[in-house]
Amino acid sequence: MVYSFCRLTDDIVDNQTYSAEAKEQKLHEWKNDFTKSLQGKAEIPLFMELKECIDKFKIPHKPFYDLIDGVELDLTKNRYANFNELKDYCYKVASTVGLMTIPIFGYKNPKTIDFAINLGIALQLTNIIRDIKVDAENNRIYLPQDELVKFNYSENELLKNNYDENFIELMQFQTDRAREFYKIADNNLTKKDKASMFTAKSMEYIYCRLLDIIEQEKFNVFDKRIRVSNFNKMLLALAVYIKYKIF
Repeated sequence: MVYSFCRLTDDIVDNQTYSAEAKEQKLHEWKNDFTKSLQGKAEIPLFMELKECIDKFKIPHKPFYDLIDGVELDLTKNRYANFNELKDYCYKVASTVGLMTIPIFGYKNPKTIDFAINLGIALQLTNIIRDIKVDAENNRIYLPQDELVKFNYSENELLKNNYDENFIELMQFQTDRAREFYKIADNNLTKKDKASMFTAKSMEYIYCRLLDIIEQEKFNVFDKRIRVSNFNKMLLALAVYIKYKIF
């Protein structure tokens, strides 16, 4: 139910048949319907089932609202002045999903909350690195504006897919930061909760591998969309299962 909520929330913004105004209206209606469900007045079957899930696993309400607000940012904000702004966006669209699901997976140590928050930020930063070209084509630039200036790389160059040393240095900086958030996440996951966070750890392994491949390609995300093959995803998930579920 939680994943259905997240997917359908995201679908509202991604639906190309709606105008921006219609999308905002539908998001507001979606938020109101969710609020009604928490009050026991759900009119949508999904929200009825979601309310039962929230109550059963004692999932906090705030991440659901934060996710809606984060998705709405894609309608109202397509540039980020600095990393603090971008970090807030990453938290809202990614960390919130972790905060919704860790009660379902079952965690014992409160530090696992920080694991979920930092892993979400790391995963979203990885998405941003991978999708720079596509996002720019849709007039969305998630690289902090002050860092574009710092590395002497302009929006115009990005839109023209200009691949040079400045771009490589900019991307190395973004990648190093993403890896730092993965590290912070790992430092907050105790042995007691590692097995229950199998799904999250699988995602982490896959996305870290994606970062490795992007770096091996010297950050040339313009010529092709870099990805981890399905076969390698299966191998990485199996490795996580053996490491955290068996040993």
